[in-house]
Amino acid sequence: MQSSFDLDSSHVAHENFKKATGFGVAGTAFSMLFGTRQLPEYVRNLQIFRQLELQLEKERDQLPLWVPVGIGTGIASWFLLADSHLWAGFIALCLGLAVFVKLTGRGTRVGSAIFWFLLFLGAGCAIIWLRSLSVAAPVLERPIVTSFYAEIEKTEVISARDMVRLTLDTHERQGLPPRVRVNVPIGKAGPDLQPGTVIQLRARLMPPAMASLPGAYDFSRRAWFMGLGATGRALGDIKIVQPAEPLLGVFSALPNYRQRLSNHVQSQMDGGAGAIGATLATGDRGAISDEDAEAMRRSGLAHLLSISGLHVTAVVGAVYLLVIRILALFSPLALRFRLPLVAASCAAVAALTYTLLTGAQVPTVRACVAALLILTALIIGRSALTLRMVAAGALLVLITWPESLVGPSFQLSFAAVTAIIALHTHPKIQSLFARRDESHLKRFRRTVLALFLTGLVVELALMPIALFHFHKAGIYGALANIVAIPLTTFVIMPLEALALLLDTMGLGAPIWWFCEKALNSLLILAHYVSSSPGSVTMLPTMPWTAFGLLVFGGLWLALWTERWRIAGFIPICCGTMLIASNRPPDIYITSDGRHVGIRNQAGELAMLRTSKSGFTHDMLLENAGVNGKARALDDWPNAQCNLDSCSVTVEASDRNWTILATRSSYHIPALALSAACRRADIVISERRLPASCQPRWIKADRMFLQQVGGMTINLENHQVTTVLTYTGRQSWTRFGTPNKPVQTSPPSKLE
Repeated sequence: MQSSFDLDSSHVAHENFKKATGFGVAGTAFSMLFGTRQLPEYVRNLQIFRQLELQLEKERDQLPLWVPVGIGTGIASWFLLADSHLWAGFIALCLGLAVFVKLTGRGTRVGSAIFWFLLFLGAGCAIIWLRSLSVAAPVLERPIVTSFYAEIEKTEVISARDMVRLTLDTHERQGLPPRVRVNVPIGKAGPDLQPGTVIQLRARLMPPAMASLPGAYDFSRRAWFMGLGATGRALGDIKIVQPAEPLLGVFSALPNYRQRLSNHVQSQMDGGAGAIGATLATGDRGAISDEDAEAMRRSGLAHLLSISGLHVTAVVGAVYLLVIRILALFSPLALRFRLPLVAASCAAVAALTYTLLTGAQVPTVRACVAALLILTALIIGRSALTLRMVAAGALLVLITWPESLVGPSFQLSFAAVTAIIALHTHPKIQSLFARRDESHLKRFRRTVLALFLTGLVVELALMPIALFHFHKAGIYGALANIVAIPLTTFVIMPLEALALLLDTMGLGAPIWWFCEKALNSLLILAHYVSSSPGSVTMLPTMPWTAFGLLVFGGLWLALWTERWRIAGFIPICCGTMLIASNRPPDIYITSDGRHVGIRNQAGELAMLRTSKSGFTHDMLLENAGVNGKARALDDWPNAQCNLDSCSVTVEASDRNWTILATRSSYHIPALALSAACRRADIVISERRLPASCQPRWIKADRMFLQQVGGMTINLENHQVTTVLTYTGRQSWTRFGTPNKPVQTSPPSKLE
């Protein structure tokens, strides 16, 4: 039994506990004792939370701009995760966190912002998932040569390559995918090959090409969302089985009219001038030569070839001013009708017509939506130049074509217009470029300064995107655009429109002459700038993390208005340091094993096959960040080559690495091959190597590359990156099942 002393001590302790905590007081529950210790109250009392709440309250008008950012981030997450289980988990995680934030952050601006951003993240992932399922179609498993019947859906003339591209509907018969694309030599493509025509042809078809290297262009992804199950080229003549019916309706007649207009423009101007003139009028880039296209890219003028904001703005502005000036000449009309409303309506019709005529590509649709919003704002008397119109256009594109997010067209277009509006809506910039009573010389200098500053900001915004997708970016683009943009907007496009108008009366020839001279001046500028020393910077494949940091930092700078926007330079600096510290790979191996590039300590690249042309050859140089030509591996020191193979020694990581690569299909004795493999660290071959070939580290033969795709190898840190690890197993990929895991590090002891 307890002693009386123990009972008294226990009773006293119990009373002291009740006095200290308040437990036992009438109406007080035990759970109320810890109310002030709960997480939401604790977080709300933090100084950093209060500061964030204050900042978001000041930026409340900017919060809607992050809606397309949230959806875009969800779409990007879908591409990165590349697994249906991970997609479902990501959506569930976003919804769960959104519910948690809603329950714990009620009544706060921070909680509401996080809640909606999480919902948009999940919505973006769901949108692209549903889009991928909706366009899913069978894909050809292996290359074949076959004869089949098909109906022409689309005809595209690529005169620069002397071919016509046909998109065909096989109606899911004959064991072929429902939609295929075939290239036909222009000499065998008669005028009867129009949409709706049923033809019989023999063609070599193959599955859409996957990326040859990690970070390279992936046509199979684009083909998946286009519904293409195979591509190829026609063999022999094409037989017309059933001619196309007469085109009915405006929308069905537009493609035919677009092609006829493109041919007409090219017939009025020779060479590159006619090709670029056709691009400005119809969006048809098929006639632009590779040399001119490369010069426009290297000079920073490639945006002029993509029908976007500049071109739509010129059309809308010209129609608006022309209509309102002409109608203002008639007093009864000016007094009875609201002329701005009439002019804006005519400009809107012009914008829609121009968008449809030029193919309704993503940049054109974005520019058209922005133009319609601007015209609406002018009608109701609101400010037209705002980032909200950009956000509305981006939201429309992401919901309709979510796959466009990962393409360069969407990124370049929206980055440029966002940078321009963010710059010109800044109070200090508005004050600097505001109209004022001054001399013509000062006004001209101010205009030149505005063009230069705008071009510089746009170049800085577009450079990371160009380096990520194309591995090259122009340096002198800001200077070139000072001349090119006014020349295109105020000279070339008005002259071309006037010439087309006068052609209806047969009087356009003199105007076409002036237009051709102006377009040739644009090409001369592009070639001069692109050939100037140091005009282009090259960069090997950029890490995803670095690109994401640069994009996030740019959005933070552009979308906020308060001083905390300066914090966007932090991720930009981090991304730049990641790029600077990223060591380029030493070995590049394409997915077919035919093309191999090896880099030495001086940054020079030597290639196994010395062909100077071809898409794969150029792509390998771009991914390696090499501006110029590659050397032949035969001419390299420490390389021993014959007709069948090359063996080269590369110094890296304080040791010598031996690489053996085959380059012929001739028989090699098994004993000699096995001995050569044992002496090599890495063996590369387009053929299937026997089991007796056992190098010290990697055997990248045909069977292995079919399982992982193309690959790059960094000998310094023993890092192996494959197309499989870069893209994941998406619906459009066709990787084989690996027999064993990829060995990403060499053995601990090398002979």
